[in-house]
Amino acid sequence: MSGPLFEHLEPREAERAVSAPLADRMRPRSVDEVVGQEVVDEGGYLRRAMAEDRVPSLILWGPPGTGKTTIARILAQEITCRFVPFSAVTSGIKQVKEVMAAAALSRGSGVKRTLLFVDEIHRFNRAQQDAFLPYVESGDILLIGATTENPSFHINSALLSRCRLVVLRPLTEAEIERVVTQALEDEERGLGSLQIELEDDALATLVQLASGDARRALNLLELVAHDVAGDGVRRIDATRVSGVVQRKVLLYDKSGEEHFNLISALHKSLRESDPDAALYWLARMLTAGEAPLYIARRLVRFATEDVGLADPMALPQTLAAWDAYHRLGSPEGELALAQATLYLSMAPKSNSVYTAFGQVRRVVEEEPAGPVPAALRNASTELMKELGYGEGYVYAHSVEEGVGGIECLPENLVGRRFYRPQERGFELELSQRLEGFRALRERVRRQDSE
Repeated sequence: MSGPLFEHLEPREAERAVSAPLADRMRPRSVDEVVGQEVVDEGGYLRRAMAEDRVPSLILWGPPGTGKTTIARILAQEITCRFVPFSAVTSGIKQVKEVMAAAALSRGSGVKRTLLFVDEIHRFNRAQQDAFLPYVESGDILLIGATTENPSFHINSALLSRCRLVVLRPLTEAEIERVVTQALEDEERGLGSLQIELEDDALATLVQLASGDARRALNLLELVAHDVAGDGVRRIDATRVSGVVQRKVLLYDKSGEEHFNLISALHKSLRESDPDAALYWLARMLTAGEAPLYIARRLVRFATEDVGLADPMALPQTLAAWDAYHRLGSPEGELALAQATLYLSMAPKSNSVYTAFGQVRRVVEEEPAGPVPAALRNASTELMKELGYGEGYVYAHSVEEGVGGIECLPENLVGRRFYRPQERGFELELSQRLEGFRALRERVRRQDSE
């Protein structure tokens, strides 16, 4: 076996390279082979930084299969660094510290700079991440951290401020198609020697299943390719692809950023009154493995936070859906969640309850706690009556107007309005009622003062 990929390998290493997974064999060897990331394109930031040998420490943030490890390896190759890879999952900080200390000692003796690549750097806790700081600041190491999690939440601000953040995006379907096509045609590293003929519908299915992940696309391609027997041309259609793969594995991490992105998409689609989008995000979360009862809780929250009294039936609808799923489980109970989702998306929206309660909570926490008005106090003993408890209270049911005209807020809050119903849905009627009660209360007070 010959060629650029193997010319520097020992025979045993070359043999391992040939037997490596397709995704590993097809890994880009230069910036020109990287697909879909503008940062390494002609004129891209990293392309310019490599040309000028001024690559700083980096945090590469992006979903799986977007080229984080590949770019780190290419950087080490282009700027002639000693590449030392670590995984925060399998390596301890003690091992990393040893490498950093050795890099600091060797730097002064003419040995080339060390590029320390830490995959899933977010797995190190904040104290462990602090260990990188002195070595990054002194330039003893070039740190390249890779993460699928939002660095704002998972990377120390001190470390993040000393690194350049590079955001990598999922590949488009056209870019995934290009990756797959290259693997099918490449006879040295890919599957070109197998004479595979991937039909258009099969290619489209495989690309769609990859969900923007080049590694997943190549893994699926290799799985399907080896499922087809024969010495001649191996034809693969969409049915075979679906049969081998069986089920799409969606990009999802129930504790990571994508979890919050999807629940945010569901909430905002409901708020926008878009039932089709809301139903899509619901199905997306359920298919990806989200806990249905978590979704049920979020629907209940939406019913009170974003619909409120504009449609008082929203809360019973979501509670019923929660109860139905609890009783039925999947898949039957998921239909109840779908029904509640559609109901919420088409319900009139109001955040007046949410806003009013938030304002009241702030008042309670920030302003003086005024005493309960005497009329509202419970006069359960003679002493309390002598002290004026209950004085001035009017039993609303005993008067023709239905309100007694008493002031129910503490003296320091008299006249404050918290709940302001909106002019839509049932709250339109509530707004009219509220104004009627206020006017009635003022009239009773005027009558009492005459």
